[in-house]
Amino acid sequence: MSMKFIGTLITALLLTTAALAQTRTVTGTVTDTKDGSVIAGVTVKVKGLNRATQTATDGTFSIGVPAGGKTLVFSFIGYQDVEMPVADNMAVKLTASERNLNEVVVVGYGRAVKRDITGSISRVTTKDIEDFPAPSFESAIQGKAAGVVIQSGSGKLGQGIQVQIRGVSSISASSQPLYVVDGLPIQTISQSDPLNEPTNPLADINPNDIESIEILKDASAAAIYGARASNGVVLITTKKGKNNQATSIQLDVNDGFSNPARLRHFINAKQYVQLIEQAAVNDANIDFKNDDSGFPTLQDALDAYKQFYESAVLDQYALGTDWRKNAVNTDWQSQLYRNNAQNKQVNLSATGGDAKTKFFISGTYTDQDAIVVVNKFYRYGGRLNLEHSASDKLTLGLDVSIDRSQINRVSNDNAFSTPGQLVAQLPISPLKDSTGAINGQTLYPNGIFDAQFNSDHQVTTRTIGDAYAVYSILPSLSFRSEFGADLYNLYQEQFDGKETIDGGGIGKGQLTINQSTAFNTNNYFTYNPKFKGNSKLNAVLGMSYLQTETKSALTQAEGFPSDAIKTLSGATNVTSSSSASGKSSFLSYFLRGTYSLADKYLFSGSIREDGSSRFGPTHRYGWYPAASAGWVLSEEKFLKNANFLNFLKLRASYGLTGNAEIGDNNFLPLYGVSNYPNLPGFVPAQLGNPDLKWEKTAQADIGLDFGFFKNRLSGEVDVYKKHTSDLLLFVNIPTSTGYSSILKNLGTMDNKGIEVTLNSVNIDAGGFRWTTSFNAAYNKNRVIDIHGQIIQDASGLERAVEGQPIGVFYMPKFAGVDKQTGDALYIDASGKTTTNFDGAQRMVVGKSTPDWTGGFNNTFSYKGIDLSVFFNFVSGDDVYNAAGLYMSSGFGHGLDNQTTDILNAWTKPGDVTNVPRVSLSYPTGTKNSSRWLYDGSYIRLRNVTLGYTLPKSVLKAVKLSSVRIYVTGINLATFTKYPGDPEVNTAVIANIGGNQDFYTIPQAKTITAGITVKF
Repeated sequence: MSMKFIGTLITALLLTTAALAQTRTVTGTVTDTKDGSVIAGVTVKVKGLNRATQTATDGTFSIGVPAGGKTLVFSFIGYQDVEMPVADNMAVKLTASERNLNEVVVVGYGRAVKRDITGSISRVTTKDIEDFPAPSFESAIQGKAAGVVIQSGSGKLGQGIQVQIRGVSSISASSQPLYVVDGLPIQTISQSDPLNEPTNPLADINPNDIESIEILKDASAAAIYGARASNGVVLITTKKGKNNQATSIQLDVNDGFSNPARLRHFINAKQYVQLIEQAAVNDANIDFKNDDSGFPTLQDALDAYKQFYESAVLDQYALGTDWRKNAVNTDWQSQLYRNNAQNKQVNLSATGGDAKTKFFISGTYTDQDAIVVVNKFYRYGGRLNLEHSASDKLTLGLDVSIDRSQINRVSNDNAFSTPGQLVAQLPISPLKDSTGAINGQTLYPNGIFDAQFNSDHQVTTRTIGDAYAVYSILPSLSFRSEFGADLYNLYQEQFDGKETIDGGGIGKGQLTINQSTAFNTNNYFTYNPKFKGNSKLNAVLGMSYLQTETKSALTQAEGFPSDAIKTLSGATNVTSSSSASGKSSFLSYFLRGTYSLADKYLFSGSIREDGSSRFGPTHRYGWYPAASAGWVLSEEKFLKNANFLNFLKLRASYGLTGNAEIGDNNFLPLYGVSNYPNLPGFVPAQLGNPDLKWEKTAQADIGLDFGFFKNRLSGEVDVYKKHTSDLLLFVNIPTSTGYSSILKNLGTMDNKGIEVTLNSVNIDAGGFRWTTSFNAAYNKNRVIDIHGQIIQDASGLERAVEGQPIGVFYMPKFAGVDKQTGDALYIDASGKTTTNFDGAQRMVVGKSTPDWTGGFNNTFSYKGIDLSVFFNFVSGDDVYNAAGLYMSSGFGHGLDNQTTDILNAWTKPGDVTNVPRVSLSYPTGTKNSSRWLYDGSYIRLRNVTLGYTLPKSVLKAVKLSSVRIYVTGINLATFTKYPGDPEVNTAVIANIGGNQDFYTIPQAKTITAGITVKF
């Protein structure tokens, strides 16, 4: 061995030793800023050098930092990147990102990085809904996604909720979006008693199990679901475990109370008596002016009317009490509401995993009283999400939930037995008679009897499950096969006691049983080849099959020996019994490809073929293509040096989607069973249409995504137009045919609008952080062509009119009060005012669809304290108070108690007011007109949450990972011109017939306190 070689070896060893001596081992822990929990899988890099590692299951890391390495970069999906100087025993805190371009977003049959998406998708995560104590997740996302309008039917628990994405795209078919839970399309049609208002099947999904909600709004995002995507698609992803994560147990307990968010104001007993006397004065004056009145003097007429009204009204319903001395002043409205209705919820979950298996398991219990008496909601259930890597190529998984819910229901708004109509009773009527029993001599049947002696319990048992297998054929090619089922069973037992109006003195019962099962299988290939450079390709090819079967039975009986026996076995006479069944199926094939060139040119295309048994053989299949493109402008050289700009992407899309939500067998001529007179037979029931086909919606969208000032200001802007053709429409035909309508493809409708979403980090310094998120959406709906058809809702108040938005209020226009007579004025065909209601011109006077909707949220955090304040708003719609004919008309339709606005009624010639005179004998202004139409715009303080996370140092002694205490307020304030609650809708599920209030229960104002503990 030469000396030269030995010298070289010694020099190399010395240099290596020096290099090793200069390499430093750095350790630390990464936690979440909000709750202090550790974060596993965080990428830790040495800035500027090719050296990286990841945090372990306990959030710790260890990395060798070579000489010259001065900064570490910490990054994790869903969190903002953090750069920190190298130090000993580093304590790193990551903050959840308001907008992270590397965030993984769920799309149809796959996932995609947000940066590469060319469609319009709104995303709501678990942190957006975790402190909202609602029985259904739709209420929690209200106002948090641009272009998504959510409206609850009422403040009753379990009631139907209407969700519209970018407007209404149909007249006769459903306008509800398609809901997909962990890849499984689920059933969303109410199966409850058809004689009552629809309930909400989505209330069976536990909001605490949800990880994220992606709302697919444009055709590029939604067309992969083809014939069921015209109303948008809502993808719900439940929580999953993580590999190499220590088991974490979380307990969330909350308790609270609710009261009505807004109440109407009714007159008291003294004011009611004065109003009756004023009606006597008004009617006497009118009668005396008639030549044949029969009264010698005006005073005689006044005395006669006063005496008659006092005896016929005040003496009769005061039940022997002295109404002249205000002996009774009953607040009937207070009788229909609970005082501080209680609600409580418990959620327990565990998540974790090792190298091969990951899991999430949860259990929930909810016990919630509605603000209205009798109404109550229970739910308990559990979920198991499990995934196991059987080998390097095969992964098996299971997502399953089992829930049982019960709603103690009250009658619909239009029934006397509903508690909401208690307000119609007179304030001079006592609650109880002289014996101490419930007053049975009220103006209308006393709803307190119904609350005490009636019962209506709806029990739903629901299982939603999906089993899947993923096989990696090649590193870039995988095949996924999944089979899911949605088993929906409803059992509703109703009993009306003998003492109630519905019980009819004999007692009546009803049993409703519904069983609905949906089976779905998806099988598809996913291809992700690796290219050199910055090109990326993702392709999905597959098929889907969905089969739904329903069975129902309804039995009614009467003649019960006692209210103690409420089952049908106690009835002496079965008055009605019926059953029905149905079956439908969808067979689909789909293909989607996305391509990214140089990380700045993005392309996407999809096509789906759908076949459905709901259409005839000649029109059973339809094709739904979509294409989109994106250009990441911020990657171009001419913007690379713009320091203020972090991200700028322009995208555009166009595609076709469909709507098949018309029910089964509408293309067939059908017969019904007849049993008259006690002879079995058949009668024509439906006129068939073999040419029935899909309703189609073509949609174009142009969007801009941006991020400025290190992404402290980011957002999205979208402009879209939707054109729906071949509307599935029930067309009027001459009744001489034996039918009143036939379902056809007839007409067109447009929606166009703009959506804006902004997110900002206002302050982030010294441990204090303030962020803001804002979204607003404008939508303009127009019925373009329905071939002159007159199509209206069941109430006759709203119509679909060519050239107008769907659901316009069509009725005479109220023009004030004749100041000489107190008569109501209307607009006639010539545009002049008239007191003759029959001579008034029916016209469009308002609309139920809003112009603008949105939300505004501010969040603050400082050293464990967090505060969020969220408002949502609706503007440009109208609300019709259909109960105004009774509660605000001045006795035009009965003796109902009146709202306080009646105190402004006309009393003498020369009075200037918009409230006509009160009258029992000569009513005026008491028919449906725009008098009862109000601006429905509102701003509502939807949610305020204040929380405190205990310091880690305090928790070490009790070996807890995190403890957060919080208090939440829901619907704390509402700013509106509407005299009641503007967020009501008696006909919540109808496309035509929205924003109608008929004694509807208002939304609840809720205060909840809770604690979240992680072990």
